[in-house]
Amino acid sequence: MNQKIFVNLPVKNIEKTRAFFTSLGYSFNPQFSNDSALCMVISEHIFAMLLAEPFFQTFTRKPVADATKGTEVLVCLSCDSRAEVDALVAKAVAAGGKTPNAPVDHGFMYGHGFEDLDGHLWELMYMDMAAAAQAHGASQQG
Repeated sequence: MNQKIFVNLPVKNIEKTRAFFTSLGYSFNPQFSNDSALCMVISEHIFAMLLAEPFFQTFTRKPVADATKGTEVLVCLSCDSRAEVDALVAKAVAAGGKTPNAPVDHGFMYGHGFEDLDGHLWELMYMDMAAAAQAHGASQQG
């Protein structure tokens, strides 16, 4: 299978959301973006559909969660290095986001994250696959 993933998230203000994620280096597919929705390109097969709350509500009969008061989803994105993790968090904070937690360092895996303007949690993770294999192999021998 060659599937794509579209994570749909409600947002309060389309233009502020566009500015926030643009400052982090993301682009938007104009074919699927308008004043009610943004199609943020994360990678070739991963997209975040950032939908104005009234438009988002048309897809569900359930109430829209307030991500500033409860966690409805954790979006975790891989990064190519620890430096990239830290740089994206710094950009998010500079653009008005928050850091809900301190960085976590497991040696082979390093992570940190941010809350966007609507309170959605974005986790960023770098994993050193060679170190992970060694750590896993050592735990299997013990």
